[in-house]
Amino acid sequence: MRILGIDPGLAIVGFGFVDKAGNKLTPVQYGCIQTEAHTPEEERLLHVYEGMVQLIDKYQPDAVAVEKLFFSRNVTTALPVAQARGVLILAAVQRGLPVAEYTPMMVKQAVVGYGKAEKKQVQEMVKLLLKLAAVPKPDDVADALAVAVCHAHSVSLNSKLNEVLRK
Repeated sequence: MRILGIDPGLAIVGFGFVDKAGNKLTPVQYGCIQTEAHTPEEERLLHVYEGMVQLIDKYQPDAVAVEKLFFSRNVTTALPVAQARGVLILAAVQRGLPVAEYTPMMVKQAVVGYGKAEKKQVQEMVKLLLKLAAVPKPDDVADALAVAVCHAHSVSLNSKLNEVLRK
C-alpha cells in the first residue's frame, strides 16, 4: 500500500509518499510544494492544487492522509491554510483516493507513542522509522511523513481489530 501524507499550508505544503508492506515502511518520495509570498491567494491555491495533482499522478498512492488543522491563536493564518487543505483534499478525491484525517495529537501518539511529544521527538522518530540519513527539511516535510506513518499504523490497527471481530 502506498500512502501519501500531507502537511497542509499555503506557503509550504509538506508531502511524503511511504510504501507499507506488512510492518515495513519505506519512503518513496518526499518534499514540499512552495508558493511565493505576495502572489495573489487564488494563484497560490492553484499552484498547490496543480502541484498535488502532478504528484498524485506520478506516484499513484492508494490512500491519502492529511493533518487536521488546529489553531488556537492565529485565525488570520488558519483561513488560507484551510483553503489550501481544501484544494489538497479535492485533488485526492478527484483521483478517487480515500482521505483520512488525523489531529496533531493522533500523529504524535502513532509516531512517538505520546500525544504531547515535542516536534523534535516526532522528527527523530520519523528519521528512525523510515531509516533516513537525516531529518527531512523543512519541518513540513517531516510532518507530512509523520502523517503517512500515522496512517500506516492506523491501517495496521484497523486490520488487526477487524480480524479479532471476525473471530
